[in-house]
Amino acid sequence: MPNTDKIKSRMGELRITQTELARLIGVATPTICQKINNIRPFSLDEAERVAEILKICDAEFGKYFFGS
Repeated sequence: MPNTDKIKSRMGELRITQTELARLIGVATPTICQKINNIRPFSLDEAERVAEILKICDAEFGKYFFGS
């Protein structure tokens, strides 16, 4: 499950809103909200795109998407 706090914190650091993130990965805003909040799962492709947008390095990927 994604680490909601880490993802939201990183979004805040980069000043990226959920609406912007949703647009950039091609999903609706409610969908990205549900994915960030562990209501719906990220696909691997979506997680990789989010990591790219949030500038999360490969070494940190697991801490964001497999942490609790």
